[in-house]
Amino acid sequence: MRKRFWIALFVFSLIGQVAWVVENMYFNVFIYHMFNASQSDIALMVQASAVSATLTTLLIGALSDRLGRRKAFITIGYILWGISILCFAALRVDWIAKVFPAAAQNAAKAASIGVTLVIVFDCIMTFFGSTANDACFNAWLTDSTDDTNRGKAEGVNAMMPLVAILVVFGGTMWTQKDNAAHWTILFLIIGGIVLVSGVLGFFLIDEKPQTGLCPDGYFRTLFYGFRPRVIRENRDLYVSLIFFTVFGISIQVFMPYLILYYTEALHLDNYVLIMAPAIVLAAVATAFYGRLYDRIGYRKSLVPALLVLLAGYAVLYLFRNTALVFVGSLLMMCGYLSGMAVFGARIRDCTPTGMAGRFQGLRIIGQVLIPGVVGPEIGKLVLMGAETVKNDDGTFSFIPNANIFLWAGVVLLPVAALSILLLLRRREDANHA
Repeated sequence: MRKRFWIALFVFSLIGQVAWVVENMYFNVFIYHMFNASQSDIALMVQASAVSATLTTLLIGALSDRLGRRKAFITIGYILWGISILCFAALRVDWIAKVFPAAAQNAAKAASIGVTLVIVFDCIMTFFGSTANDACFNAWLTDSTDDTNRGKAEGVNAMMPLVAILVVFGGTMWTQKDNAAHWTILFLIIGGIVLVSGVLGFFLIDEKPQTGLCPDGYFRTLFYGFRPRVIRENRDLYVSLIFFTVFGISIQVFMPYLILYYTEALHLDNYVLIMAPAIVLAAVATAFYGRLYDRIGYRKSLVPALLVLLAGYAVLYLFRNTALVFVGSLLMMCGYLSGMAVFGARIRDCTPTGMAGRFQGLRIIGQVLIPGVVGPEIGKLVLMGAETVKNDDGTFSFIPNANIFLWAGVVLLPVAALSILLLLRRREDANHA
């Protein structure tokens, strides 16, 4: 594979994941500290973003198949994605009070307006991000790899969320979570980086020549993956997507509240220093794990990843000691990212040739929509009775607790059990062959 491919994969996967980390892990912190968001507010934001991402990926993925183009969507999409992130720099209580004078003397009203604006801006940003990354970058990656190198490429792609977390954690060590000016600087920096990466895409991305445009009309292309005949013909793809969906729900039970759990429940103000070594180790492990998929296949590589993830949940649920929180976080991240690599490579392997765009919508339903709607709802219900503290302005904030890890494990158990049974059955069939 050409050097330009690996450079493009690294740049667009990393920068895209940096933007998603800011959204998935720091928007929750931003809306919590700046506007005293509740469990319901955070869940609604995640759910609205998941719906936006899914609709965008379905529509744009099918369109990119229909037009036979990925590069233009990726490059222009990243530029607009960066601009939309820059807009978050304007979401500050003092600026909101100037635009909405009625909220100037009412802290609760100002906070409510701020929460609403964050959710609306998040959906707009998600549209551009999903166009560029979820729909077209992922389709381009599928187009550019085959079954001899897909696990290797997916290992690199799957480790990028952890590398992105490390980059963002390092870049926000100086950020006071309740300081509006620091949030403004963060959004300006991240938005600028994403915008510049879109410009670089004009020079870095090689697009495979298309043999011909998709013969189906746009709407037939859009709903192609929902046809009963297509489902029957691609049974392995859909079964893998179902497993991936449950895996994603498990992750989304705790992920929106993870940093808040570290800082508010465990009082780990130096959580970045604790998490950084775990992130580095997990990123390296994930890169090698992708190569393991190429050698031993889907089932044999999936089961260990799920078991490691469950072990991480157990440690995080049972212990509060800093050293053990590090161990639990390391196991959790290793299992999470290794699982992502395995599922990602499996879905690409099962995607019919030349149809990557129209199947990205199905992937995003399993990876983002259902997990993003169901997972935070479970997390919200788990935390409904959580401890609360009174803020200086008279509003209240909740304190996440370790029950989010317990219920994340409960959700994951059926997939882990079925995966083990399928692996044992396959071995038994091989022994009797």
